[in-house]
Amino acid sequence: MNESKNSAEYSFDKERIYDYVKFFSFPRLSGTEGERKAVELAVKSFKNIGFEEDQIERENFEFSDFYSTTLIQLIMIMNLTFYLIFILMSYIYPVVTIIAIGAMAIIVILIVRGLRHPETGFWGEYFGKTFSSTNVIVKIPAKVQPVKTAGNIIVSAHLDSKSQTFKTAWRIVLYRVWLFSGILLGIFYFIFIFSSLATFSLGNFPLFLQVCIWISVTLTSFSNVLLMFLTTHNKSPGALDNASGMAIVFELSSYFINHPLDNFNLYFCQFSAEELGTMGSRVFVNNREDQFVKGKIFQINFDMVSSAMHKPGKNKVEYLESFGVLPRKKISPILGKYMDEAAREENLEFRGFHLSTGAHLDSVPFHLRNYDAIDITTRAAAKYTHNKVDTPDKVDPQKLLESCIIARKTILMLERDFKE
Repeated sequence: MNESKNSAEYSFDKERIYDYVKFFSFPRLSGTEGERKAVELAVKSFKNIGFEEDQIERENFEFSDFYSTTLIQLIMIMNLTFYLIFILMSYIYPVVTIIAIGAMAIIVILIVRGLRHPETGFWGEYFGKTFSSTNVIVKIPAKVQPVKTAGNIIVSAHLDSKSQTFKTAWRIVLYRVWLFSGILLGIFYFIFIFSSLATFSLGNFPLFLQVCIWISVTLTSFSNVLLMFLTTHNKSPGALDNASGMAIVFELSSYFINHPLDNFNLYFCQFSAEELGTMGSRVFVNNREDQFVKGKIFQINFDMVSSAMHKPGKNKVEYLESFGVLPRKKISPILGKYMDEAAREENLEFRGFHLSTGAHLDSVPFHLRNYDAIDITTRAAAKYTHNKVDTPDKVDPQKLLESCIIARKTILMLERDFKE
């Protein structure tokens, strides 16, 4: 194929990639002057690559911060209230506890339903502050296929950054403690109710269960209290999260601007407000849903790539392969298969991993519509992100270069197999 020959002749520039990282390493929380500066710099960067003004789209939108700030605190307060009711009722009458659990479950279900589309939800409209943000998007149309029959490949990252009370790694630990302690609490309490209603003696078994219940309640409540104080700030330079992803998107666009595909439209997107609810990517999908056809749309999202301060075993390019506790949910097996094959052919290390609690990245709106979407990341980077120490020295430009090579190869393979 001509594309393959051109691919072999084209070399990505590691120094240029790292320059992008340094260029965008400054606080840029959504809704602030820093984010507006990042938007203008993103437009300027696309122009420097060779895109004309009319090829660069500034997609403006408004969003509520309820889902990224107030909601977490609300859930934690509800959870602590639930445990208070749980403890009181357990020693009064178990059936009342079950009714209280049912009532709380209904409230949680209503909140979860609203989370599917927070950009248009009731909660955000009435209980959050409204901010303005902007996505920066360029599109390279397919050369041969008409618009209605061409596929669409979205190469994306997010341009906003944030800092929080705890680094990403500690936040993940707290969520896992909260999740698994809650699951164990439910199991122990079910057994305790069963043993209380049983007509035969279980000896000291109920006492053991009560101890287990109290341990679970203590762990969950402790993580709840800490998560209640998980506030958002604008102090992180956001080099890893996510100037690293932005740099990859810019570098890939510099190749494909001169090598458009025959059968796929290519979008290169710098989404905004990812850190406050993946709002930019939600707006992007909402505005183009009538153009996207399942089976012909693929998203490759870059978020928090490399970790230069770690040893080689942890400083690697990875992708989120599955999430959940039981059952584990596989994420984009088709796109994952292509990317695995591309990495093997390029002789580069690349592997998938599992997260028990999942991850709230810009692939979420695509997954909600059952589109093929995959997140390229580095787990070890969580040690530094959402903190003022997230500086350019934490980024390894070699890993960003490898990400470009794997992504380009994957896109060319998708083009090769378009008719399949």
